[in-house]
Amino acid sequence: MKKITLLLVIISMFIIPFSGCTKDNEEETINEENTEVVVDEVLVVEAGDYIKVHYTGTLDDGSVFDSSVEREPLEFTAGAGQMIKGFDAAVIGMKVGEVKTVTIPAEDAYGLHDDELILTFSKDELPEGMDPKVGDQIPLSGSGGRIINAPVVEVTDTTIIVDANHRLAGKDLTFEIKLVEISKGK
Repeated sequence: MKKITLLLVIISMFIIPFSGCTKDNEEETINEENTEVVVDEVLVVEAGDYIKVHYTGTLDDGSVFDSSVEREPLEFTAGAGQMIKGFDAAVIGMKVGEVKTVTIPAEDAYGLHDDELILTFSKDELPEGMDPKVGDQIPLSGSGGRIINAPVVEVTDTTIIVDANHRLAGKDLTFEIKLVEISKGK
């Protein structure tokens, strides 16, 4: 009997400390498995998201043609065709606070310069008293009845020539874009 009791004491001396370690490790394992890990979800722009951006647009020579920095951010729905193609594509995948610089070729901006949009009018067609000079803006009715102002590029004794292309047509554009806000699926 003494041998059995002594054996139990010896066994318990080894088993109890090890079983405690095993139990602690098991608790840690159980805790790791049962603990909900919350990871901050990083939102990125997807087509259909309503977003706000600040931007600065520059030409090849570095001159700024437009910027929202001193105004409210530009708001639009990504991928909805509300922006020029290249700008719309550039914001997809951006995260709030991210700044991206992208150069957009003319084809994906305001298009190539179209010679068919250089229009010649007889001065007889102009309203009475109108005497346009080179650089003046002439209002023209565009598609859907939208009025566009086309600059006069040449004046002769009998005609005026206007350029109805967008002023940035045929130009590659560089934009620095900062994503300010994303509203998912608006």
